[in-house]
Amino acid sequence: MKRRLFAASLLVLCVNSALADDLPFAPQPPAIQAGSWVLMDYTTGQILTAGNEHQQRNPASLTKLMTGYVVDRAIDSHRISADDVVTVGHDAWAKGNPVFDGSSLMFLKPGDRLTVRDLSRGLIVDSGNDACVALADHVAGGQSQFVTMMNEYVQKLNLRDTHFETVHGLDAPGQHSSAYDLAVLSRAIIHGEPDFYHMYSEKSLTWNGITQQNRNGLLWDKTLNVDGLKTGHTSGAGFNLIASSTDGERRLIAVIMGADSPKGREDQARKLLRWGQQNFDTVEVLRNGKKVGSERVWYGDKEQVDVGTDQDFWMVLPKAELANIKAKYVLDKKELDAPLAAHQRVGEIQLYDRDQVVAHWPLVTLDSVGKGGWFSRLSDYLHHKS
Repeated sequence: MKRRLFAASLLVLCVNSALADDLPFAPQPPAIQAGSWVLMDYTTGQILTAGNEHQQRNPASLTKLMTGYVVDRAIDSHRISADDVVTVGHDAWAKGNPVFDGSSLMFLKPGDRLTVRDLSRGLIVDSGNDACVALADHVAGGQSQFVTMMNEYVQKLNLRDTHFETVHGLDAPGQHSSAYDLAVLSRAIIHGEPDFYHMYSEKSLTWNGITQQNRNGLLWDKTLNVDGLKTGHTSGAGFNLIASSTDGERRLIAVIMGADSPKGREDQARKLLRWGQQNFDTVEVLRNGKKVGSERVWYGDKEQVDVGTDQDFWMVLPKAELANIKAKYVLDKKELDAPLAAHQRVGEIQLYDRDQVVAHWPLVTLDSVGKGGWFSRLSDYLHHKS
């Protein structure tokens, strides 16, 4: 088939889980010291680099990301309100509860009354296990019912490496997740929780006279614009961290699981984020409705039809390769015959890095073409025969 070359606009959410380091001329990723890791581009969902990304590991307090996600979905569905006042029950009290010994707490007491919004801040900033229990009681009537909801969202988000047994992430048999799944969950949180996501960047929280610092030390790193998300640690999990960093319009999500220290998890996440920012750009390759070419139409009420795409397509591409990126399209058939519907597939758009295809999308008509009158059809027929 004849290929047409056109200039791709290298300037939403198109999920593309292909590894960017599968691109033929991708830069060498950094060496990471951790049990598993992922660096994801937020806009596209592309994985820029990863190691053991589907290995099932103990998520520790990264579990609280799903707890917060379920709470936010309950608010979205008007099951609860962020302004609901919650009365804390005895099951959320750390005193006399061996499960909470030595763990992160908001330091709630039975009978305390505070809003869902304040409990969510305690969950996110303080990593409060007691806040998780109080929220679970309010949303679902108990922890076991809430865990069921968590695992329902595991299915909805297609988190194939994940299963939860607790609302807070303390070690429990059968509870596991992966660096890849937690990156997908983090992306869903950033996209789906605009009213709550800012809490992940809060550096401290004071409740009942007690001030605690956010354990995500990268929030203080002035060389990176980190605005979330969460840390986690248990003896079984090691040191975990998910960090989201913005650079202009770009956002990257780094997941570190099983690092050897709080500083180690920060160093490894920082290494991933800097490498991603320095070596890649998130670019709009194709725009919905933008013409990429015109094609001759036979037997129609007009002779030409504009072709392009009916979606926005974004990709992460190596900065060093942008000058070598070219787009071409090829028709499915040698000729286009009327009638043609608008947005009808007529071919394929192919993206090349040098001489290798790195992505492809449907080529569609941008307008409809009706059947021509008998005279124009006869004229086209004679042209064909000549």
